[in-house]
Amino acid sequence: MNIEFSTEKRPNANLIIDLYNNAGLPRPTNDKERIQKMIDNSNLIITAWDGEVLIGVSRCITDWVWSCYLADLAIRKEYQKEGIGKKLINLTKEKVGEQSMVLLLSVPTAMEYYPKVGFKKQESSFIIDRAD
Repeated sequence: MNIEFSTEKRPNANLIIDLYNNAGLPRPTNDKERIQKMIDNSNLIITAWDGEVLIGVSRCITDWVWSCYLADLAIRKEYQKEGIGKKLINLTKEKVGEQSMVLLLSVPTAMEYYPKVGFKKQESSFIIDRAD
């Protein structure tokens, strides 16, 4: 398996929708325009490719010096448990540098995964839910 990681190759909404659906990531994949806006408004996207197939993504919003919100981490089901998610997280941390923290909101099914790849569980977060 020859996986290429890139900060230059930005996938389009169709590729992201296919990846999120395959990975089981609960996002509004029935709304292509919204997904495209999510991509367009992210200032750090790291992708993983197997040839022309998008197999993973770390989609982030960051200020580069204080915080980096890892909004989406998705890996195609057939590539999970191969270290690709961990590599995307490590590349994200490397890219934002030591001054910035990386934080995220986990989907319920990944709560046990994140401590295994270096995240500490926090009890100090709050949320105002979106309308949909």
